[in-house]
Amino acid sequence: MSLAQSDQERHCMMNPLDHEEFRRQGHMIIDFIANYYRDIEKYPVRSQVEPGYLHKRIPENAPYNPEPIETILQDVQNHIVPGLTHWLSPYHFAYYPANASIAASLGEILCTGFNVDGFNWMASPAATELENIVMDWLGKMLELPESFLFSGNGGGVIQGTTGDAVLCTVIAARDQLLNRIGRENIVKLVVYGSDQTHCSLHKAAKIAGIHPNNVRSVKTTKSKAFALSPDSLRAAIISDKEAGLIPLYLCATVGTTSSGAVDPVGPLCDVAEDYGIWVHIDAAYAGSACICPEFRHFIDGVECANSFSFNPHKWLLTNLDCCCLWVKDPSALVNAFSTDSEYLKNTATDSKQVVDYKDWQVPLTRRFRAIKLWLVLRSYGVVNLRNYLRRHVEMAKHFEGLIAMDKRFEVVVPRNFSLVCFRISPSARVNGCSADDEESTANELNRKLLKSLNDSGLVCMTHAIVGGIYMIRFSIGQPLTDYRHIEMAWKVVQEYTDAMLGTYLK
Repeated sequence: MSLAQSDQERHCMMNPLDHEEFRRQGHMIIDFIANYYRDIEKYPVRSQVEPGYLHKRIPENAPYNPEPIETILQDVQNHIVPGLTHWLSPYHFAYYPANASIAASLGEILCTGFNVDGFNWMASPAATELENIVMDWLGKMLELPESFLFSGNGGGVIQGTTGDAVLCTVIAARDQLLNRIGRENIVKLVVYGSDQTHCSLHKAAKIAGIHPNNVRSVKTTKSKAFALSPDSLRAAIISDKEAGLIPLYLCATVGTTSSGAVDPVGPLCDVAEDYGIWVHIDAAYAGSACICPEFRHFIDGVECANSFSFNPHKWLLTNLDCCCLWVKDPSALVNAFSTDSEYLKNTATDSKQVVDYKDWQVPLTRRFRAIKLWLVLRSYGVVNLRNYLRRHVEMAKHFEGLIAMDKRFEVVVPRNFSLVCFRISPSARVNGCSADDEESTANELNRKLLKSLNDSGLVCMTHAIVGGIYMIRFSIGQPLTDYRHIEMAWKVVQEYTDAMLGTYLK
């Protein structure tokens, strides 16, 4: 390095936390996001770019000299925004919602600004204790039994995603059982779900060392609204036991990804109890609705489960990421994940009077997620959160009514919450189509319809296949969505269907 270069670099010394510069740039970022929300309806809902587009726009190397925030934000607008699928668009009806709110966004700023690593109590007491409090608050809103709350010797932890929650509970169940029967028996352990259970169960089982052949996806049927049957579960367990295998874990779902189906929690827990199986209730999407008294019955029987989780980042106005997990027996997590390195030892931990959340999760490091959830609960209150959820359910009912008025379409599965699963009915097929080809023809029509809708950029939806039926999922739950967006989306569906069926019939 030349002397001139060395002098130049010394002159570039900076204060990365200059409070006045943070204030200036922070205002610019907030204004940018506020304008994004204002203009979000102008953008194609699903990104229209081709793979590799950004490599053609962004330099190959990082800049040697600093660049102003004004230039960077202009590049965000010109290059990043076109490559976004706008999850907060009022016309985004795909997957399940990814919620956001002013309160959660500001809470996220506090989390990032403080930048504490709350891996144990000593590392930041407020981070740990606020999480204890918020998890009990939310547990009480859900009317979870006292045994799931810190006040009842259970407790809650904020994980990143459902995948984290499932993985942690699978590992806790695994170690709890293997400590009794011997580690060599891991090859015999079996986990259970339905054929509608989220793929995170398979991933968790794989990471936890469960043999791939020992992950059961018990078949569901349309006649049971694609819910897991207790009789079918029992039959699978009996078959496995007769084969010398050991039942370990059941993941029951309240609001499946494909269709919003609800597994019967209480009866499934009764079956699991007969065989000593750990029961986890995954209510990632629908758990939010259960803070409303009229939906609470969907988790009846949760008192017999070992663990329960749901994602406020899906439908409770909390920005990604935030998955709330409760367990009756925290020691099962602690025994599975505890670390006791010398550099982590402290008097608070030794006192056994505090929670060290590093022992409730896979990684050591953890963000101060509780502060954004705390802001959401305080800023909106239970009454407004309930009404927010109810409004989306009413919109879903409205969308069902629109479908009912067009005989070319049908609702495929019963609606429980704010997800409507519909399709072009086989009755709209081409004249002369044989009965054997009805479903395959309908499936192809719906596949083409969905592709056309998403390619248009006007709306975004996703699909599922249940019982051999290809259906379009219309998931309502974005903060900006209103009735006019529902009606416009339905108009778009009808117009593209008119065009497609007309072409198909020619």
